[in-house]
Amino acid sequence: MNDEVERRDGPMAAPVVMPEGMAIRYDMPDPRLAVFVTGYTAYSAESREPQIDWFLPAPVMLGVALDAGPIHPRIGSRTFPPMVQASLIGPTSRPFSVTTHGGTMVGIGISAAGWAAMTGRSAVDYHNRIVPLDTVLDPSVVDRLITALTAAPDRAALRPVLDEILLPLFVRQDPHESEIRALMSLVVRPGMSEVGELAAELGITASTLRRLSQRYFGMPSKLLLRRARFLRSFVQLFVSGNPTDVTAIDPSYHDMPHFLRDANTFLGTTPRRFMQLANPFLTASVRARAAVLGAPTQALHAPPVNRD
Repeated sequence: MNDEVERRDGPMAAPVVMPEGMAIRYDMPDPRLAVFVTGYTAYSAESREPQIDWFLPAPVMLGVALDAGPIHPRIGSRTFPPMVQASLIGPTSRPFSVTTHGGTMVGIGISAAGWAAMTGRSAVDYHNRIVPLDTVLDPSVVDRLITALTAAPDRAALRPVLDEILLPLFVRQDPHESEIRALMSLVVRPGMSEVGELAAELGITASTLRRLSQRYFGMPSKLLLRRARFLRSFVQLFVSGNPTDVTAIDPSYHDMPHFLRDANTFLGTTPRRFMQLANPFLTASVRARAAVLGAPTQALHAPPVNRD
């Protein structure tokens, strides 16, 4: 099955071919949501046989299951109870895996600015956690979201449904809005790897940076920078299929052992072994996301320069 995506220039923006009975779709949100929502995705599988899928560490994701069998999630080595129909997957610094039994999972990526505008809670409380979505959002909103997505006639109809429901949610005014948006851009900037440099760019102290990072990004600033640096490097290896290509590794890594230590942190294993675990959804999503949304993984998503 060949899922068509809007092409962008770049080595990762390649045609996405899925096995029979599986489909993947990415959509950009309404421009008014662009700073809050990093993108929409839908993964579908017809077979009801168990399937294990692995995904890279990422910012907050809202997930809604449609016509799905039991979904058994794990973050790193920690297992969680079966996911309810609408869940919040907190910011992760470990790989996320799910054992599914067919159906569709709709994903809504939430940026740090989106988190600040959506809730007054601290994102660090959800670091490497999965919770029912109605424990974070108004249950009536969650019910409406589930009902509307269930009634959508096909995957192409998901975007307008999501836009309509999500637009009223991001209304909270946060006093640190400008710092959050600046931090979103700086974290994904190639070459940015030091906390001191990041704090200086923002014009704040390292301790203030740490507090902002934990509250809105869900983890300390050092870990946030390490995650972005590692994923920039790993995605290049993943796409090339060569897990030992030292030329693809960020120059701030001292050597390959340094990179492998980060791999153990963020993948729980070596790049080679993780790549052997890669399933069709992960392999396709890296290219499909780059083609439609401009970045191969949510943690490397650059925010829009201007807000309309």
